[in-house]
Amino acid sequence: MTNKKSRKRYTTEFKAEALKLAERVGVKEAANQLGVYESQIYNWRLKAQKRSTVSQRESDLAAEVAKLKRQLAEQDEELSNLKKGGYLLREEPKISRFEFMLEHQHRFKMKTMVSVLDVSRSGYYAWRKQDGNPSPRQQKRQERDEKVKAAFDASKGRDGARRIQVELEENGTQADVKTINDSMKRQGLEAKATRKFKVTTDSNHKLPVAPNLLNQEFSAKAPNEKWVSDITYLATSEGWLYLAVFIDLYSRAVVGWSMAPRMTSDLVCDALTMAQFKRDMPKGVLIHSDQGSQYCSHAFRDIINTHEHKQSMSRKGNCWDNAVAESFFHSMKVEAIDNELMKTREEMRQTVFEYIEVDYNRTRRHSALGYLSPENYELKKIA
Repeated sequence: MTNKKSRKRYTTEFKAEALKLAERVGVKEAANQLGVYESQIYNWRLKAQKRSTVSQRESDLAAEVAKLKRQLAEQDEELSNLKKGGYLLREEPKISRFEFMLEHQHRFKMKTMVSVLDVSRSGYYAWRKQDGNPSPRQQKRQERDEKVKAAFDASKGRDGARRIQVELEENGTQADVKTINDSMKRQGLEAKATRKFKVTTDSNHKLPVAPNLLNQEFSAKAPNEKWVSDITYLATSEGWLYLAVFIDLYSRAVVGWSMAPRMTSDLVCDALTMAQFKRDMPKGVLIHSDQGSQYCSHAFRDIINTHEHKQSMSRKGNCWDNAVAESFFHSMKVEAIDNELMKTREEMRQTVFEYIEVDYNRTRRHSALGYLSPENYELKKIA
């Protein structure tokens, strides 16, 4: 008797964010980044178009205008950064400044670079004519710098020297951490710094709480053995946006998430529903959270009981009992949010969606997993 493979299900919230990603990067690329079929995205788009009262032409124009605005903003920022960083470049030897000009001749005007870098136009052209070829040592360093920069950019500025070293080694380039650190300093590449964050859930209620069954045992022998959950706030110019996540302790993968402008029981229920869909409706999972009223609600407990899960809760006021979930929020805010000004909740939603579904689960290297991403860790273990 053969077992029919069940089809993965996705929540409405996931589909909506996936369609927004497809609008920006294309269906093929979005499907590749999210690990779904192109046909699924086309089907979701068709259904969404039938429900929408806004014409496709207006939607396309809005997307194009947004893209052009981003390109203009990026060009303005590049020019501004060149002027602000000019004093650093002027400290470099003249040949290094000429090399910079040659590399960036298609991005900045010659008149601007000559002025900012304090060199002469004639001197630059003389260097190009007589001594424009770098030495073997300079060429090797330049090639290494380019690979370091490519790895840094691919991580969206989040990876430090250690993660970049692993990335380069996997692609056949050997370099020690000190060499990579030197390359990053030379290029002005600095991984996003750490910042503190707050606890948001309200545990001052009279609802029944569950015992601490997890007891800080943050490892699991198999997927769907232990999930941890938490809620955090995300600040935008429009107001707060709240995010709830469920993380599988086996691979640290975010298996369920939901976002809403209010922190209600629906927020955690929707996130748990997504986790159920993604993990093919498992039963008997140990689900750990804090003692927030959302996790103690009747609606949330009903889902727990329906799927025969075991509920566990941290001790009151003890953040260490849910350290993995808090660590994820910490990384997400540092790497994707804290350095960006989010004007709208919609912009925040897309940023968080891409961080979880494209970057964190599929490509971000996790030190606790031997510098594999959660998805690659599960694939390797299953294989």
